[in-house]
Amino acid sequence: MSILGPLNAVFLKDGSSRRVAEGLSYGPHERHRLDIYRPRKASGPLPCLFFVYGGAWDTGDRSEYSFVGRAMAALGFVTVIADYRLVPEVLYPGFLEDGILALDWTRAEIGAYGGDPDRLVLMGHSAGAYNAVMLALDPAYLRQRGVKPMAVVGLSGPYDFYPFDVDVTVAAFGHLTEPERSQPVNLVTPDAPPMMLAHGMADTTVLPRNMTALAGRLAEAGVPVETHGYEKATHPSTLLGLASPLRYFMPVYKDVARYLRPHAGG
Repeated sequence: MSILGPLNAVFLKDGSSRRVAEGLSYGPHERHRLDIYRPRKASGPLPCLFFVYGGAWDTGDRSEYSFVGRAMAALGFVTVIADYRLVPEVLYPGFLEDGILALDWTRAEIGAYGGDPDRLVLMGHSAGAYNAVMLALDPAYLRQRGVKPMAVVGLSGPYDFYPFDVDVTVAAFGHLTEPERSQPVNLVTPDAPPMMLAHGMADTTVLPRNMTALAGRLAEAGVPVETHGYEKATHPSTLLGLASPLRYFMPVYKDVARYLRPHAGG
């Protein structure tokens, strides 16, 4: 069981936001479900933030991330958190196919919840940051639909991890005949959306060089990119730092809020 379950129950809730929908179906599978959060007091339509949680592509449940939904909604976004199918039931690109299915649903239906489908931000942590970045960069997903997010926020994400040399990446990606196409660093073009990348510099799960590598490719392509490396912060820190009682110990929430403020509708 993830530590986020019991922790989420005791996290202080952002009182200026609330969950407005739970367990909505965006596809045929039992894991094709999503929750929606929004500010309590805001006139719409508001920009939409699509958050993807991590868990090495083989674990995770949207219920554990309600603190993220509330935190992002408090910044003025209608926030969507979707479950997706996991390894080993699916391998790459199955979890990305679920992501674009959820995004298609979001763009079609979010107006009913006060969201603006044309003002979209993607955000993710760990494997979820990989998913969010890939949905923005890979031509098969948002680019194929002519959709360019206003911004992408990646927290502690793996963006340059080939060759696959750990169990989780072998399990999810080891079957590929063109593995280089699965790496975000190889998909950067000048029309990529602006990005904020943040990483704990003491992260031994996903090494900080992933942030450096992607930021370098974005800068070379002329894409605006902002990076934050937090000294002594470990892999979970950039996620837990979004929770209300932990924001005072590291500035990730403040940095995300400042970065997203030009896009916020609150």
